Amino acid sequence: MEDQNVSVQDLKKAVEDFVESRDWKKYHNPKDLAESICIEAAELLEIFHWVPSEEVLVWKNNPVKRSRIMEELADVLIYCLSMANAMEIQIST
Repeated sequence: MEDQNVSVQDLKKAVEDFVESRDWKKYHNPKDLAESICIEAAELLEIFHWVPSEEVLVWKNNPVKRSRIMEELADVLIYCLSMANAMEIQIST
């Protein structure tokens, strides 16, 4: 999926299908999803902990750092979309 060609609803549906295919819906309640969002956001933040801003600026050209950031960012986004699904919240208007 290309960013410019996918809607929020498409992403929410993809996450919903992923969760259902693994029978995880029983774990995807608002409280646990909120906790998971925080945990994953902390894991994303940990990558940057104590790193000078100047060093971080060049990470977008570093495949290893970029991959770690992408993985944690995806986890945060997936849990946010799962929360929207669980709470029946429409993100975009």
